[in-house]
Amino acid sequence: MKNFNQFFDFFIPRLCTSCQTKLSPEQKFICPDCLRSIQIAGDQRIGHEYERKFESEKIISDLASAFIFEKDKALQHLIHSLKYNENFKVGIFLGKLVAEKLQSKLTGWEAEYIIPVPLHRLKKAERGYNQSFYLAKGIAAKHKITIKQNILKRNRFTKTQTELDLHERKVNVKGAFALTKQKLIIDKKIILLDDVITTGATISECGRLLLENGAKKVFALSVALAD
Repeated sequence: MKNFNQFFDFFIPRLCTSCQTKLSPEQKFICPDCLRSIQIAGDQRIGHEYERKFESEKIISDLASAFIFEKDKALQHLIHSLKYNENFKVGIFLGKLVAEKLQSKLTGWEAEYIIPVPLHRLKKAERGYNQSFYLAKGIAAKHKITIKQNILKRNRFTKTQTELDLHERKVNVKGAFALTKQKLIIDKKIILLDDVITTGATISECGRLLLENGAKKVFALSVALAD
């Protein structure tokens, strides 16, 4: 495989998604320098974010994230390549990174399902796919867990959350999701997965719906945390 990659790279060089330098045959999507530049989410930061975004609502039992999201940096370039350039393999690659870095936490949760936060059917039709599904595939490749896409659906199209404050985001997603397979979640521990968690409003709304319909515990997981 290495020889094949060397042969292929000779004709069509693969470039780092972030800095555009040429990758060696054994490197995937991002060069070592750019990968090292991605800020790790430490336990103290994760604990602070959990307290700030989830603790008071008593919906999300725990939070885990691998990295800190920074604008115009390497991680954003990777996520944008997945979300807007149909680079599904980047999603699987990122999911594997998350699973490797958070293996102990994921094992401790003992969750039966991982649910990618769903897109509205219009957004999914526009993009063609849910980027979080490919992240889940990468996680499932390293951490044996069942991916469930048919339990939650987004039944109301919501405007982008980017320019909204916390209260506005909560209002924006209130009632935006519906449960389709209640029997599957009864007494189950479930991980909700998103690419980036900012205020946590979307995760909390999904978690509330799952708990109200019989889920035992709900955990929040993301590639990155953002302010």
